[in-house]
Order: sequence, then structure tokens, then C-alpha cells
Amino acid sequence: MEKAKNVEEYISRQKDAIATNPECGNSHYNLAVALLGQGKVEQAEQSLAMSIECSPGLAEAYVQMGGICLKRGDVEGCLDWNRRAVRVKPGFSEGWGNIGFVMLQRGEVEEAINALEKATMFNFRFIQAFATLANAYLMNGQIKESIETNLKALKLAPDFAVAHNNLAIAYLEDGQPALALEHADKAAQLGYDVAPEILKELEPFRK
Repeated sequence: MEKAKNVEEYISRQKDAIATNPECGNSHYNLAVALLGQGKVEQAEQSLAMSIECSPGLAEAYVQMGGICLKRGDVEGCLDWNRRAVRVKPGFSEGWGNIGFVMLQRGEVEEAINALEKATMFNFRFIQAFATLANAYLMNGQIKESIETNLKALKLAPDFAVAHNNLAIAYLEDGQPALALEHADKAAQLGYDVAPEILKELEPFRK
């Protein structure tokens, strides 16, 4: 089939597909994603609900529902939908990544680490999950693991400023100020707002 020229045409095609086959969960899901792109959240939510009703194993739809909850400030709702996602698809890295993110926000660091380790195991290119996991390790006092995980993130994206910033903190904690300085400067160069107290602590190590 020829690619849709714009979003409106794409939406129209999905609606036609649903009219032809109302039980197709994928068409409802595709329509929901397009509607979200237009900011039509309530309509998208209805389409996602239909998508889940037609295809209860479509983990992506649960994650999108979780995303809507998060935008509304409903952290518990976000957690619940993502837990449902990994129940129907245990190897779904995005669901585990979102669970880890929410757990970290709630200060439940061990649970966050558990979820994020699964996210990165199921998708070894999930850069955001690596960065969040590295942060969780840092919060848990697992400095070596934090450094190792940030380096994995940088292997995927050498200019990922968050990982450079996290490495600056981790190397400082690990008693390696020269490396900390190198990564703090790199993070700042990439536009990251490095905490003033970190920069102040590193100042004596500048040559």
C-alpha cells in the first residue's frame, strides 16, 4: 500500500480498516498513536481501550495508556498499565523501563534497579534505560556498577550528555577526579546543566 501523504490521510486509512474489520486491535492502536500525535488524548484513549479489548496481548497499547496517565500526573496509573504490559509480554523492555523510571521517582531504588536490569537485558540498545539504571545504581551506592552502565550508554551514544554527567558524579564518588572532570566538561559542552556544586568540587583538579 502507498504511504499516507499526511497524518489526516493515515487516520482516515486506519478508520477505513476498522470499518472493514472492527476486531483488528492493530488498527485501533495505530489510530490511537496518530491521535496522540495530534494531541487528541481522549479520543486516543478510547482507541487504545478498543485495541486492548480486541488484542489483549498488545503490550504497546498498555504502555501508551501508561504514558497518558503519566502526563496527567497519575503515577500509580502509569505503574499499573506498565505492569499489565509486562504481564502480557514478559520480555517487553519498554514496560520494564517505565516501571523502573516510576519506581525511582518514588524512591524505591531496589525495585527500580530490578526493573531496569530487565529492561536492559531484553533490549541491549535501550539507552534511556541504561542511563536511568546507572542513576539508580549511583543512588544505591553501587558506584562501580553505575560507571560500567554509563559507559555502556556512551558506547551506544557517545554524545549522550546525561551519561557524561552521571559519570562525572560516579567518578568523583570513586575517587577518580581527573575522569570526573573530563566527563563533567563533556556534559557541559553538550549543553547539560552540570550542578554548580559538582563543578566547584572539581575546580581544584583543573591544571
